[in-house]
Amino acid sequence: MKEINPLSCNRPYPLIRLTSLIFATIAALSSDLAFGTAGDRPNIVFIFSDDHCQQALSAYDPERITTPNMDRLAKEGMMFNRCYVTNAICGPSRAVIQTGKYSHINGFAVNGIVFNGDQQTFPKLLQKEGYQTAVVGKWHLASTPQGYDYFDVLVGQGPYYNPPMKTTDENGKVVTREHTGYTTEIITEKTLDWLKNDREEDKPFMLMYQHKAPHRNWEPAPKYLTWLDDVTVPEPETLYDDYATRASPAYNQAMEIKAHLNDRDLKLTQPRNFTPEQLAQWNAAYGPKNGAYLKAKPNLSEKEIMQWKYQRYVKDYLRCVKSVDDGIGEVLDYLDESGLAENTVVIYASDQGWYLGEHGWFDKRWMYEESLKTPLLVRWPGQTKAGSVNSDIVSNLDFAETFLELAGVAIPSDMQGESLVPILKGKTPRNWRDTFYYHYYEFPGGHSVARHYGVTNGKQKLIHYYQTGEWELFDIEKDHNELNNVYTNPEYASIVKSLEKELGRLRDQYEVPEEDPDFVEMKRQARERNRRGGA
Repeated sequence: MKEINPLSCNRPYPLIRLTSLIFATIAALSSDLAFGTAGDRPNIVFIFSDDHCQQALSAYDPERITTPNMDRLAKEGMMFNRCYVTNAICGPSRAVIQTGKYSHINGFAVNGIVFNGDQQTFPKLLQKEGYQTAVVGKWHLASTPQGYDYFDVLVGQGPYYNPPMKTTDENGKVVTREHTGYTTEIITEKTLDWLKNDREEDKPFMLMYQHKAPHRNWEPAPKYLTWLDDVTVPEPETLYDDYATRASPAYNQAMEIKAHLNDRDLKLTQPRNFTPEQLAQWNAAYGPKNGAYLKAKPNLSEKEIMQWKYQRYVKDYLRCVKSVDDGIGEVLDYLDESGLAENTVVIYASDQGWYLGEHGWFDKRWMYEESLKTPLLVRWPGQTKAGSVNSDIVSNLDFAETFLELAGVAIPSDMQGESLVPILKGKTPRNWRDTFYYHYYEFPGGHSVARHYGVTNGKQKLIHYYQTGEWELFDIEKDHNELNNVYTNPEYASIVKSLEKELGRLRDQYEVPEEDPDFVEMKRQARERNRRGGA
């Protein structure tokens, strides 16, 4: 059938269709002006680590470690000081990024269940608009990745050494393959191999390069097993916190360095799944250190034992971060050498923050600052001012929308975040959020952190532990360590009233249900599905 040109046809043409055509043409021209032609659309490299806090990234805090390659992204792009996560735990954070929706909407609110990959996700939308998509490394959503032209991902949490990884064979069948080596380095090697050999050069691409490190139990690479041995890492101000001024959940958790790190965390038992050569290197590094500690332990005070545990824990954590930084350097170097850097947006973030001994803790989960905030660094050549620092309230809820706008793809109206593209160009929208909603669900669960939700404006923070009926209010500007709960202080009555009203408004805006789902049943179903081989 011959196509009819509405602008030359003698027959009457519906005005609404003509108007739509005109607006579509204007939109296409606007898109070309903003992003260039389809061939000029930027590539996106999203680098993601697990449990990496701002305190262990030297662009934010140089006290403990130097991370020159992450710092390079900050120097050549924008560093965000207040990137908040919606739910500070591994799998749920990943589900938020895939969907641009809060946990109660995307269905993945706790670890141990299965992500519904059939729902709308940003990689599927990018694929439809001609982007090649890939994810390498930690997935941690139980289901097989959808929306990716290529995936090669860890099975579950994945080990630090010799990881099995799930991908597809030449016939498109999902297979699991064994690998020998250090997982951080293997993920980097696979990422570079895809960039160099497997991507289609005539297509823009979105690559998710995702590390397991520095997740518990912090097993360093062979080359870093003795790094920092001659250094004493500074202790945080709140290492010996007694939780006396907080609501009861702060006291009733199970994530204290002094009581809840086990012998495997502390490297007092031999690691599993090592080759003989790997184990020999490990024992050569840790054997003498462990022997000295065990010999001295009977004569050490409780505080001295706590100090030894802190140093062992924090050094191993930092050693794992160092390998991630090395890998990032290799990828950045290749982008430069290949000429891709000029038209590639590089983003670095973590699934949430982490405790490096603050409040005497390891792990995450809380709405307190150390776990609520994640690092976020973005380099966008020609668009984002080098060395810029932003303090707007942004979130992992915004990542999907940002990826889509970078690619010139329409953002679906049911996504709940906002694109960071205007901010990256130095122009924060006038109506940008000035408050943020947080919700943590996993109780009962790992580390016994009570379910809670809350609101922050970056200056004050209101938290509600809704199963115990307790509240906390912190004046972050005056009390940056969040040690003093001032919820019942009359001087803060107006702030409490204002934040409670805002909390209600945000819960309505994000359509948060009054009752939580039955997570125990959801986990049971996930276990049954895994038993049958369905996930």
